[in-house]
Amino acid sequence: MKALTLSATFDGEHIRLEDHHVLQKNARLLVTVLPSEDELAQERADWLALSAQGLARAYGPDEPEYTLDMVRERNPDYEER
Repeated sequence: MKALTLSATFDGEHIRLEDHHVLQKNARLLVTVLPSEDELAQERADWLALSAQGLARAYGPDEPEYTLDMVRERNPDYEER
């Protein structure tokens, strides 16, 4: 049998296929439990918070302001606009 992916839900007691598909007796199955929408939203929020912390450390209030007259050598590969 060729491997395929089928959508299913768990009703608290049984795993129920969402699409009709005939399975052979003793067919080997792999079950992947996907995170809930709330878990996905929380993980996204955690990653965004971590990114914001990194940016805050890199561009904190004590970061000096660099002006063009502080540049000692021009980058020859930079195209001025």
